[in-house]
Amino acid sequence: MGPLLRIAAAAAAVLLAAGAAEARTILFLGNSFTFGELSAAKHYQTDTVTDLNGPDKSGRTLGGMPAIFKQFTVEAGLDYKVSLETEPGMGLDFHYTRRLPLLDKAWDDVVLQSFSTLDAAHPGDPALLTKYASLFVDALTARNPQAKIWLDATWSRADLTYPAGKPWSGKPIQQMGKDVEAGYEAALKAAPKAAGLIQTGLAWNRAIDTGFADPNPYDGIGKDQIDLWAYEGYHASTFGYYLEALMVFGKVTGKDPLSLGDREEVAGDFGFSPAQTHTLQQIAHDQLAAYALK
Repeated sequence: MGPLLRIAAAAAAVLLAAGAAEARTILFLGNSFTFGELSAAKHYQTDTVTDLNGPDKSGRTLGGMPAIFKQFTVEAGLDYKVSLETEPGMGLDFHYTRRLPLLDKAWDDVVLQSFSTLDAAHPGDPALLTKYASLFVDALTARNPQAKIWLDATWSRADLTYPAGKPWSGKPIQQMGKDVEAGYEAALKAAPKAAGLIQTGLAWNRAIDTGFADPNPYDGIGKDQIDLWAYEGYHASTFGYYLEALMVFGKVTGKDPLSLGDREEVAGDFGFSPAQTHTLQQIAHDQLAAYALK
């Protein structure tokens, strides 16, 4: 190789290294609501993200909502290195007490998601979430003072609303989402270094309020409506996880979900129609805009 070719090759290597160094790191920390249990999202594009827990007994890793987010960033021309650390049925307290050494890195962005009822033993009580969200924010910003830590407030559970004897029985389906939102708002106030709140649950409420999503999966799904839940009324369907990923994408990157377009690739992979895709993006857009005006 001649001197000029060696110089050109060295310059190209420097540019490639610089490009790789510019990738923004993001950690998704949560549970089955993060990794997309009971949906096609669970093992979606697992090769594009890093599952910090490694493969399961069958040799598979998880993609979930973080992999959907990753694909959105690719389509938007953004460079994110995406990792996830999850444990089914657990809140932030579990991750802080059992997994903190695994997470002890200088992340650029972190999305924190706790247990669906805020506290498994005391549904609706934000005390546990508030305590451990603050501890995580302090620990993560100690490693990187510029880190942006986001709290992802999740959705109403049909299985805790429509059957009798449940924590939200007899209340409107939107109420649990509002209560979870309020709990995350309390946690955000207690952690002033946090970057902000992702209103996934209120986006679900908006999808129901506009008539796009059916409010009650127990009595069948209305014509031209979608079901946000998986078959057990607890986890999300692919529609629900897609909407969650749109909310995270909009909040974390600052990009308008509508910019992804009606022919967005993940929606195509999941079999959504262009009209369904547009409506989900519009709902995310509207919810993000409503929060910005608060």
